[in-house]
Amino acid sequence: MLTKGGHKVAAGTYWNLANGNRVNMEQEGVLPGDGKARYLKAPVAVMLVAAPVIGLVFAVFLPFIGIAMTLSLIGKKLVDGVASAAAGSMSFGWRPIEAYLAGRKRKKVAREKKSDKGAKS
Repeated sequence: MLTKGGHKVAAGTYWNLANGNRVNMEQEGVLPGDGKARYLKAPVAVMLVAAPVIGLVFAVFLPFIGIAMTLSLIGKKLVDGVASAAAGSMSFGWRPIEAYLAGRKRKKVAREKKSDKGAKS
């Protein structure tokens, strides 16, 4: 039976689904937490039987979790490397940090001199 925090409940053992804490209600009372906290009413015997099963499932799937995390890390590194290489190979004509305050007029004059020499020949 699923119950939210802050509701009045009968005596019993309630398990917080978010953090796994156990709340033992000796008598009728209000569960701690706000309306977002969810509690499952389950006898201790049921939880004692379920705990080894949950542990077994975790132990069986742990290698697969490790493999998936390793593949995810390798994939992220590859994508970051390709993106870094692509960003390094791109170039833009506008460079806001560089200022050609003295060089452009000299280049223009040099180009004009070259074109004048070509026209005279």
